Amino acid sequence: MTTAFSMAPLFRSSVGFDRFNDLFETALRNEPGSAYPPYNVEKHGDDQYRIVVAAAGFQEEDLELQVEKGVLTISGGKRDATEGVTFLHQGIAQRAFKLSFRLADHIEIKTADLRNGLLSIDLLRMIPEEAKAKRIPINGTQKPALQH
Repeated sequence: MTTAFSMAPLFRSSVGFDRFNDLFETALRNEPGSAYPPYNVEKHGDDQYRIVVAAAGFQEEDLELQVEKGVLTISGGKRDATEGVTFLHQGIAQRAFKLSFRLADHIEIKTADLRNGLLSIDLLRMIPEEAKAKRIPINGTQKPALQH
C-alpha cells in the first residue's frame, strides 16, 4: 500500500529544504533486499557519526565507497567461488550488495576501516565559519532622513 505524503505545508515556511521531499519518498519506498548486509548507524557526540556494515567474507578489494552529490554509496562485489569446495551448508552470504546513505550538508568521511568482518566508516560534521550562525547588528537608533 502506497501512502502519498505532501510536503507542501512544510515548504511554505522554509527555504532550501526541497531535498527532504526526496528523502521522505526514499524512506517510504519499500525496497526489497535493502536489509543485506546488516548495518548500524551510530551517533558519537554532536558532530560525529559512524556507519558499521557487517561485511563478513569480504576483503578490502571487494568493497568500494563513493560519495557523489551528497550520497554515500557502499558496494561489495561478488567474490569468485572457491574451486574444489562443496558447501554442505552455506550460511555466510557473499552476494553483491549496494547500500546508499544521503548525507546532510557539511558531513565528511574521515576514515574507513575493515576489521574482523566489520566495515566502519567514521563521519564528521564540519560546519565552515561562513555557515555558522552569526549575529546581525542593527545600525543606529536614529531613522535615516527621507530624501525628497
